[in-house]
Amino acid sequence: MGALSQAEVYRLIREANARGERVVVATVAHTRGSTPQRRGAKMLFFENGEVAGTVGGGCVEAEVWAEARETMRSGRPGLYAFRLTADEASEQGMVCGGVMEIFLDVWDPEARG
Repeated sequence: MGALSQAEVYRLIREANARGERVVVATVAHTRGSTPQRRGAKMLFFENGEVAGTVGGGCVEAEVWAEARETMRSGRPGLYAFRLTADEASEQGMVCGGVMEIFLDVWDPEARG
């Protein structure tokens, strides 16, 4: 899973919406300290369980995935903070130790017409 271009993001959303599927878009909105991705990085979560892109990998993506499932279910967007403390990072073998704020939004074909 790598970074997505803007064109890829919109193409994948359009294709999923054409199939009648919701897509949760995770966007890195803000970072402080050492983080695996910078502002603007995107990850897409599809109703069928597939994903595209990355917001950082490892434990961050597992936490984002959990919030994305809830966002998919509820249909409510939200801004979430994920802390990558130095202790947690070293336990996971990572070099990060910052904070990432990630915005989760739902692209729903029925709501967007």
